[in-house]
Amino acid sequence: MAATTTCPREENIYMAELAEQAERYKEMVEFVEKVSADKEELTVEERNLLSVAYKNVIGACRASWRIISSIEQKEESRGNDDHIATI
Repeated sequence: MAATTTCPREENIYMAELAEQAERYKEMVEFVEKVSADKEELTVEERNLLSVAYKNVIGACRASWRIISSIEQKEESRGNDDHIATI
C-alpha cells in the first residue's frame, strides 16, 4: 500500500471540517487561521469555513450576552440590587 501524504494546508482544511461537524468552533477557527496564515489566497471553500467558524464562535458569545442581559433586567425589575452588582 502506498502511503498518501497531504500538505499541511489540506490537513488543516480537513481538520476544520471535522471540527465543524463536531461543533467545536473554536478549534475550527484555529485550523482555518493556520490556512489563512499562508501567503496564498483563500479559496471559496476556505473563506466559507472561516466565515462559519467565526459566525458560530461569535454567535455563542452573543447568546450568552443576551442571557446575562435578560437576567440583569429581571433582577432590576425585582429590585435585587445585590444581584445586579454581582452581574
